[in-house]
Amino acid sequence: MSSQQISRREFVSDTTAAGLTFTIVPRHVLGGRGYRAPSDTLNIACIGVGGRGSADVRGVSDENIYALCDVDWKSARNTFNRFPKAKRFKDFRKMLEQEAANIDAVVVATPDHTHTVAAVMAMELGKPVYCEKPLARTIWEVRQMAEVARTSGVATQMGNQGHAQDGTRRIREWIEAGAIGTVREVQYWTNRPIWPQAIERPLERYHVPAHLDWDLWLGPAPERPYHPAYAPFRWRGWWDFGTGALGDIACHSMDAAYWTLDLGYPTRIEAESTTLYEETAPAASRIVYDFPARGNRQAVKVVWRDGNISPPRPDEVGDEQPWPLESSGQIWVGDDGKLFAGIYGENPRLLDAERHADLMANPPAEKFARLNGPHKEWIDTCKGGPVAGSNFVEHSGPLTEMVLLGNLAVRSARILELDPNTGMVTNTNIPDEYTKPTYRDGWSL
Repeated sequence: MSSQQISRREFVSDTTAAGLTFTIVPRHVLGGRGYRAPSDTLNIACIGVGGRGSADVRGVSDENIYALCDVDWKSARNTFNRFPKAKRFKDFRKMLEQEAANIDAVVVATPDHTHTVAAVMAMELGKPVYCEKPLARTIWEVRQMAEVARTSGVATQMGNQGHAQDGTRRIREWIEAGAIGTVREVQYWTNRPIWPQAIERPLERYHVPAHLDWDLWLGPAPERPYHPAYAPFRWRGWWDFGTGALGDIACHSMDAAYWTLDLGYPTRIEAESTTLYEETAPAASRIVYDFPARGNRQAVKVVWRDGNISPPRPDEVGDEQPWPLESSGQIWVGDDGKLFAGIYGENPRLLDAERHADLMANPPAEKFARLNGPHKEWIDTCKGGPVAGSNFVEHSGPLTEMVLLGNLAVRSARILELDPNTGMVTNTNIPDEYTKPTYRDGWSL
């Protein structure tokens, strides 16, 4: 007999064809209760492991954390210490090149401006990707990520965690059961930004901290000197790095409406804001999206407010109650009532207390499966399970595009008319740098 090795797939195919039968022995019998074979465990590489990234690492830590990458090893220190056996890198390109054969899936939790280059490289290597929200900084980059996800066929998921949690599913079930009648409007508000915005570029000169690789932190973004006004965390308000309060929060809060109402692209966006600055998002803004009727759905108006601006007090909220109900939230306005929820879709309730009590006593049937969170949903997809709900192609890519169109209206300071089939602006020219970045030398897709 030849000693040549054959794959499991070839073995199963050949033996099945030969008419052999097998008895499937439960894994806990072979390895003890709770045992999971190494072949059932993914080797995960995580890019950006301080800040929000540390939570994403924990979210996938039931698998094997094989490699960790961060340009700031001080920020990453706690994560490094929790997973001392993981290989450590500063440059994700080197990590993916050197460890491609050993990495099964990749988590991207860097600042917005490096999402695309990291995720695309991983997907082109055939690696499933979990990427933090917003999916990318610009609409062109979002479309590149969605297209590579489509052509590569890998499992993808954006980290707008509310999409995998009960609240969002309950909202859709209630709306489809007619709990507030036909939805006409959805109002959003947030206390963000909680970082500096509406500022000019700082002129002071700083030494780069020893623990930070500033060149790698910049990645594909235009060259500029290091300043603590950018990193850590404060990058969100800078257009070269982030997407402001809208990009940060709307991929969470608008998600339930986008999914439940099948919003698609709007036909019109009108924005107003405080003073505009060239390089940073404004201190506060109000953005109105008009979505046309679609299928059996009526036209819907979506109103976004940031900078601690809240919508008018609804009639259902008495003067003796605080308003707004929370520092960030959403209210759905229907022909027959109003629904409130948090920014992740959590804790939904009808504003009419009596009607809410009736709804809770006689809730509609659960139509959508309850999940164990976005990370577990993605891991299950990686292992052959159902497609994750916030995958790049069908959901999170189009959702992020819709959100980022609002920033185009803010930065342009003009009412935008759009083609609802393509999302293209039809009544004015948008500067190229608003929609498609120019990458620094050494960085490309």
